[in-house]
Amino acid sequence: GKSKDVSSAIAKAVEDAKKNLVRIPILDGTLPHEQKGKFGGAKIFIKPASAGTGVIAGGAVRHVLEAVGVHDVLSKSQGSSNPHNAVKATFDALLQLRSAAAIAKQRGVSLEKVFNG
Repeated sequence: GKSKDVSSAIAKAVEDAKKNLVRIPILDGTLPHEQKGKFGGAKIFIKPASAGTGVIAGGAVRHVLEAVGVHDVLSKSQGSSNPHNAVKATFDALLQLRSAAAIAKQRGVSLEKVFNG
């Protein structure tokens, strides 16, 4: 936000940020499925990992995944190495993630039918 003094500018920025919060599905400390994200020339591929793997990601992507609360994930950054574009590509991938429960609800079928066909 904009303001004459720093503390009120920070307070306004925090209020604006609270309006843009989103839920990211996390399953046992990792992601529910693989996902690709793209922004500009940056491409990001994120993949769930087994427990104890840690966050295998470079630079800005690692910071985003740790801030989201993912503990075990593998990622690959391709194309542009621009950190700003890498962050936006990571958000693109994270916002496309869906949990099995959300998919079942969207299709109007039971959770077992999503997994067993």
